[in-house]
Amino acid sequence: MPGELTIKIAGEAGQGMQSVGTALGQVFRQAGLNIFATQDFMSRIRGGNNFFQISISSTPLLAPRQKCDILVALDKGSIPLHRATLTARGKLIMDQKKFGITEAAENYFDVPYYDLAEKIGGGELFINSVASGVLAGITRLKFDFVRQALKKIFNNKSQEIIDKNLAAAKAGYDFAVGNYKTEEFAVKQLPIQESLVMNGHDALALGAIRAGCKFYSAYPMSPSTSIMENLASLGRDFGIVVEQAEDEIAAINMVIGASYTGVRSMAATAGGGFALMVEGFSLAGMLETPIVIVDAQRPAPATGFPTRTEQADLEFLIHAGHGEFARAIFAPGTIEQAFYLTVKAFNLAEKYQIPVLIMTDQYLADSYRNVEKFDLGQAMVKRYRLSKEESTKITNYKRYQLTDTGVSPLAVPSWINDVVYADSDEHTEEGHITEDGEIRKQMVAKRLFKKMAGLSAEIEKPEVFNVAGAEVVMIGFGSTYGVIKEAAEALVQKRIGFIHLSQVWPFPGKAMEVLLKDVKKVVTVENNASAQLANVLRRETGIKVTRSILKYDGRPFDLDELITALQKES
Repeated sequence: MPGELTIKIAGEAGQGMQSVGTALGQVFRQAGLNIFATQDFMSRIRGGNNFFQISISSTPLLAPRQKCDILVALDKGSIPLHRATLTARGKLIMDQKKFGITEAAENYFDVPYYDLAEKIGGGELFINSVASGVLAGITRLKFDFVRQALKKIFNNKSQEIIDKNLAAAKAGYDFAVGNYKTEEFAVKQLPIQESLVMNGHDALALGAIRAGCKFYSAYPMSPSTSIMENLASLGRDFGIVVEQAEDEIAAINMVIGASYTGVRSMAATAGGGFALMVEGFSLAGMLETPIVIVDAQRPAPATGFPTRTEQADLEFLIHAGHGEFARAIFAPGTIEQAFYLTVKAFNLAEKYQIPVLIMTDQYLADSYRNVEKFDLGQAMVKRYRLSKEESTKITNYKRYQLTDTGVSPLAVPSWINDVVYADSDEHTEEGHITEDGEIRKQMVAKRLFKKMAGLSAEIEKPEVFNVAGAEVVMIGFGSTYGVIKEAAEALVQKRIGFIHLSQVWPFPGKAMEVLLKDVKKVVTVENNASAQLANVLRRETGIKVTRSILKYDGRPFDLDELITALQKES
């Protein structure tokens, strides 16, 4: 898009693409620019081919681009893999001597990464810092921005390591300034804005902290592990117990137990891990115990693509668990939504005493963007457990008391001056096992119909853009938000609008019926193979979509491909 610059850094795993990309994100943010960065990495520690792509602009960016203006190849193998992604004005930056490339071309810029790194007393480990300096030099930004960024990134390293990285970056910067003579990629520094640079899982973890989460248990499974890393790093500051469980079954049972004792609790996993959790998920439904579970989706079935992205767990989560009980499912589409909806998930879980699910995916988890500071006034924590004072006054406490709303008084068991019963079998109001058919019907109505009625009154409203009078309306959920929003804005003259769902259950059926009443063409945009959102829309409203634009190769949509696909509809 006009006024943008996209840079791709490619190389083998272990060459530090993420370090370069993270440094660039900090550099451009300090220059007052908006950034959007994505990563593409293989499931291996060394070798293969990974890349980090960052786009910068004076206006906010929400989606990846197909083409790049600058391609930095840290190894020879990256050149044939990524050269075709260069724009018409694109420049390939590489070490021709190291790669054994003698041909000359107008779109090459030869940088002796390896020699520069050796001269400062480093080695191959420092070529990523050389590249950081080169890119700052080509874009004509102050080296002081690079210095600040690298100091922040390597703040836990020895002073010697910090000094060598700074020297490597300065060598690259001086080389670029002295040898790259054109100003074609020079960026204009703007007034510095207060903002935060983070990804979706950074925001989700902060949302959990804001909500008062005090216990977190999980078994490491990408792409969910970053949530555990975030909470573990901040746990001591906020009084959070983080437990790495031996498996996902143990993790969800620990979370249920912690919640039963009175603390807000959460677990996170990927689809395969949640498949192991579903019995515990049903247990939470029967015990009416509030928990929050994150499913960070990746391509499946089985192990699938461990480091890639997909949105194929939608129908699984709606129907997960044996039996029938209420649940809510959120699908944040932005970093901001990941924060605010996590707070809401904890509030609703406790209010209705249900398990609440949050759907993310690898793309949302690992995409970085600068965002405004969160407004804590919009993320109010609401508590629904009985206070200690209220609990100690209760006589004849019924954990599963039948009420008009289906919600029973929720107390911390140790605060009740009586025995408290809870049972995974069907039970009476007091919690005693029963096989009475009439009580069974009352308890099913309590756990399902009454709670769903309350949840349905609190559905997160769909976000709507240019739907009135549109010829084509896109519908998406979760992480497709950014790309469908930018595509709709780019094609506004073609009367294309969009609807984005950040809550997929209870499904906002009535709202969708009203919004789509006069729309001629309805198109879902989904990262799955079977058009799951389209299926849910038809089942819940009777509305059949015109077409589904689907992608299931493990990669997210980019703006260019979605615009191309939409132009066929208009």
